[in-house]
Amino acid sequence: MKRTLLAGLVTVLALGVMQAKSPVPTAPPPQQRPAAAPAPEERTQVTKGSVRIGGQPLNYTATAATYVIKSDDGTPKATFFFVAYTRDDVTDRAARPVSFVYNGGPGSASSYTHMGLGPRRIKLTDDGRGMPAPYAMVENTDSLLDGSDLVFIDAISTGYSRPAPGENTAQFYGVVQDATYFADFIYQYLTRNERWASPKFLIGESYGTTRSAQLSSVLQRRHQIYLNGIVLVSAVGFGNWGADDRTIFFLPTFIVSAWYHKKLPADLQKLSMSEIAEQARQFAHGPYAAALEQGDQLAAAEHQKIVTQLARFTGLTPTYIEQTNLRIRPARWFKELLRDKRETVGRIDSRFLGIDEDAAGMSADYDASLASYDGSFVAVFQDYVRRELKWNTDMYYTLSARVQPWDGGDPGAPAEALRSAMTQQGSLKLLVLCGYYDVATPFNGIEHTVSHMSLEPSIRKNVSFAYYEAGHMMYIEKNSREKMHKDVVSFIQNAAKAR
Repeated sequence: MKRTLLAGLVTVLALGVMQAKSPVPTAPPPQQRPAAAPAPEERTQVTKGSVRIGGQPLNYTATAATYVIKSDDGTPKATFFFVAYTRDDVTDRAARPVSFVYNGGPGSASSYTHMGLGPRRIKLTDDGRGMPAPYAMVENTDSLLDGSDLVFIDAISTGYSRPAPGENTAQFYGVVQDATYFADFIYQYLTRNERWASPKFLIGESYGTTRSAQLSSVLQRRHQIYLNGIVLVSAVGFGNWGADDRTIFFLPTFIVSAWYHKKLPADLQKLSMSEIAEQARQFAHGPYAAALEQGDQLAAAEHQKIVTQLARFTGLTPTYIEQTNLRIRPARWFKELLRDKRETVGRIDSRFLGIDEDAAGMSADYDASLASYDGSFVAVFQDYVRRELKWNTDMYYTLSARVQPWDGGDPGAPAEALRSAMTQQGSLKLLVLCGYYDVATPFNGIEHTVSHMSLEPSIRKNVSFAYYEAGHMMYIEKNSREKMHKDVVSFIQNAAKAR
């Protein structure tokens, strides 16, 4: 009995020593406790506006807002910021189309499409070049608002959209992940605004076209939302390209750009844009592709023949083409095309010219096209969203976010997702808009993707293309903006009637 008590006493004493060596943690004073991150909140700011489109006044309601997207158990996952423009004089909202619009990146906010396709736009020169500061905003007489209500959405981590505090960003950063959250936002918007009966469209630019392709299938599978139409603006060729394929698909853009800068022989220079573009396609996928396919087995005479033809079509010297092993890289081409004039050409729009520190480098110091108008898009949107839309916040508007690491998924999966959605839904229409001078997403790349989606003829008839003598953001150029308005509004009207 005594031994038991003694053993117990020893144990207690030992525990006391251990506790003395490891002080018992105490709660910090209230003022030292880390403040809990505030739960994401929903906000809504409604304003009224008017714009003249086609000479006719159009009154609209602008709703700037955030929606909180939650998991099934009610846990907040993220907030989406959006601005919706709805036409006021609509009596039958069920018959009124609604289009969800966004930019790409991935990691880009939607202020570019917002200030290019919405009721207000950046004031630029007629050919799309930036004006000196202070920058100005004008009414957009070519806005798509006469044909459809417009909902401009910022992807999570861009603009004013944010992950909920403590959420792992990996769940948002990827082809499928991104499309899943966009699908949930669209479901929520349709439900809250009673737009389930409305004809539904997606309008995405750049990576936004990849998002649209994936989203078309996710919307169908996850929420049984069927679309009337998709507009791909400056589409990424979301197929599975090899190294030489990329060279082939960029070549037509190099050729039409050389034509624009008057670097081609007289017989090619006198051709129209559509004619030189067609010759470029035929050469790229004919003699040029055949030569690349042979690799090191290409006979010397055939090699020299291709060098001569490439020089004729691109405006580059035979010596330079020899040095590139017949494979012209875009990063080098920006510098090489006009090296003799000590000028570089733009990536987003090859009509734009830049000046580097010197003319000897291998690549351009900056994108001359973005540099021309980027500042005006940022400044005017920041002013517009606060002063006209009354969205006052201290939050930073993230124009471009680092959404890394990005899960690219399976190569070619977005193309298959789009094929599946178009095939199963049957009447889903696709309009592809291409800028001839777009070196970021060359027009021949998406042409190849669409032609290799294995669409049956009954589905392939639902696909149409439109081309513009402009770059990646064709709506900055006056003639292209007017043409784009006609093309897209006509497409929306016809696709909305198809059902």
